[in-house]
Amino acid sequence: MLKGILAISGQPGLFKLVAEAKNSIIVESLLTGKRQPAYSTTKISSLGDIAIFTQTGEVSLKEVLENIAEKENKAEVAKKDGNELKAYFGELLPDYDRDRVYTSDMKKVIQWYNILQQNDLLNFEEAEDVSEEKTEE
Repeated sequence: MLKGILAISGQPGLFKLVAEAKNSIIVESLLTGKRQPAYSTTKISSLGDIAIFTQTGEVSLKEVLENIAEKENKAEVAKKDGNELKAYFGELLPDYDRDRVYTSDMKKVIQWYNILQQNDLLNFEEAEDVSEEKTEE
């Protein structure tokens, strides 16, 4: 679900990987639909590789997005201020590391969730089906 979705440092929103070029990759903005190159000097993160710090380790971003979808009944999340965000994250992930997870990180996760929801890219069942097939083999 999240493997082809990228966050690019310094760029708003999320991007979908379209193609690979010699010194860059071609990405498409999920906000505007415009395509652009992302060069190897740019910090690019796949959402599939991102995790949230907890007191006992890390929780994948996919699990956090799943928790949001369940809590919001697959609807978008309204904007929240700092204290509301901390309380909201406390409900989603009670043991998140309050020293290492900043309010700006929480805002990004909520923003990413809303973008993925608007683009109909939150398909948790598909991801579960693939993992179940792998365990059966």
